[in-house]
Amino acid sequence: MRKVLGLYQTSVGKKVVMAVSGILLYGFVVVHMIGNLKVYYGREKYNAYAEFLRSIGYPALGHEQALWIFRIVLIAAVGVHLLAATQLTLRSWAARPAGYRRRDDLSFSYASRTMRWGGVIVALFVIYHLLHLTFGTVHPHFEPGDVYANVVSGFRVWPVAVAYILCMIPLGWHMYHGLWSLTQTLAIENPVVKRWRRPVAAVIAVVTIAGNISIPLAVLTGIVH
Repeated sequence: MRKVLGLYQTSVGKKVVMAVSGILLYGFVVVHMIGNLKVYYGREKYNAYAEFLRSIGYPALGHEQALWIFRIVLIAAVGVHLLAATQLTLRSWAARPAGYRRRDDLSFSYASRTMRWGGVIVALFVIYHLLHLTFGTVHPHFEPGDVYANVVSGFRVWPVAVAYILCMIPLGWHMYHGLWSLTQTLAIENPVVKRWRRPVAAVIAVVTIAGNISIPLAVLTGIVH
């Protein structure tokens, strides 16, 4: 345990924690998008999918127990990811209080430079998303158990739909930069991986964000109703 804590105290250790927790969160975002595309099959199938998620592990586990276990794991992953990111940012600012005069190096790409603030925006979006479509706290027409109706009525409010769409932009940049940079953090230096990590990261990010954006657009245009 001391060795693990000692490693975490280093910048490399914090980056490894970010990479590992990032893999878990990355996988969730992709799978979550794929599952949500079932909204195009209609109310019955989409709600059946939502009920399937609530009943995973039954009868060994009670209703929604597996779902809550998974949620707790994700919350923990988000927590350590944000903690490590904040500590690395503060350490970076302390080491270079005057800032960089030049950003000519490729590591200072647009995605890299927006990772920090993009991460903050994504975190705030996740909180709102949970309050909106999971718990219904900020959803005036929330119907417990009817996920399809909540999505449709939620995205019919065009400012909400537009906000969701705009928040996908920093999420996409975060996914793109995160996937190819974690191969560097985890010292995956295979020539094939180095060659394809950026294109693959770009494709996955674009497809995931396009899938997410399509849902509020489909509601606004009446394709999903």
